[in-house]
Amino acid sequence: MTINHYIFLSVALFCIGIVGVLTRRNAIVIFMSVELMLNAVNILLVAFSKMHYLAAKIINPATQAGIEGQLFVFFIMVVAAAEVSVGLAIIVMMYRNIHSVDVNFLNRLKH
Repeated sequence: MTINHYIFLSVALFCIGIVGVLTRRNAIVIFMSVELMLNAVNILLVAFSKMHYLAAKIINPATQAGIEGQLFVFFIMVVAAAEVSVGLAIIVMMYRNIHSVDVNFLNRLKH
């Protein structure tokens, strides 16, 4: 697969995630859309890391260049795991208090 395929896949997943965040009212669906956008970025980082590694390997076969993108993906996955634990705790507490996961209901609580 060429880099164009990875870019197209990543852009498509990111756009699906944006549409999910902007159009849905359910907090769990919004949460899954944010995770989809993070995974789209991860796919793109790994693809560019692989491309950079292959280009550097042609110049120097013993190179370690090109692994930075994969390290960033690891840190993004760690942050996403922390986000999942905190986000799901907030959603569970929201459901316990108002018996709904509709984010529009939270706007009505302001008044």
